[in-house]
Amino acid sequence: MCGRLDQNDISRLILNFDWADEVFNRSQAEDKVNASPGSFRPLLRLTDGALFVDDVHWGYRSTWAEASGKIPMAINTRLDKITNRYWKPLLKTGRAIVPAQGWYEWTGEKGAKQPWHIHRIDHAPLYLAALFGQGSEDSKMANGFTIVTAAAEGGLLDVHDRRPIVLSVADAAMWMKPDLPPDEAAHMLANFGVPPEAFAWHMVDKAVGNVRNQDQRLASPIAG
Repeated sequence: MCGRLDQNDISRLILNFDWADEVFNRSQAEDKVNASPGSFRPLLRLTDGALFVDDVHWGYRSTWAEASGKIPMAINTRLDKITNRYWKPLLKTGRAIVPAQGWYEWTGEKGAKQPWHIHRIDHAPLYLAALFGQGSEDSKMANGFTIVTAAAEGGLLDVHDRRPIVLSVADAAMWMKPDLPPDEAAHMLANFGVPPEAFAWHMVDKAVGNVRNQDQRLASPIAG
């Protein structure tokens, strides 16, 4: 899964999209080394060739699901579920990208879990495939986003059995194109994510477990 993000240099994370006809950076989110679900985080989307960066609630639940109370807020969504009835409307009209420096996972037993910072070996920005809603104006969750995840592969299995789907710059641009058919978009995520050998990870301070902690050193490696 992906339940905490390192987004400590947002302005750098969107520089690779200067090919867009225009870039409208309307985000006011602070750089955070320890960004958590339930907060408003920068989300990238394409409209008429222009790239928009807006602050969107991390966590999605449709308007009808919110009313029923039977479906919980989703911060992550499994790749093998995105073509079902609940997610396909977003797959068609709500494809987006969450920019990040890295994400965190925890290993070990409850009460003694060890956090890890996962990032690209070359420290290039990560572009995480996401879906977002455009529901009721007064519902932050119906207008929220969820990060698409897949089964972990290779060495990433050492830190968690699931991973966010990370795209290259070119594939991230393709994923966001409104005219890309939903089935092709789903096929793309299943086959063109950045491979596991492109990532590295290191242990970090357990203080990252508290979302109030935002010290830049939280992303730094600690001795095992």
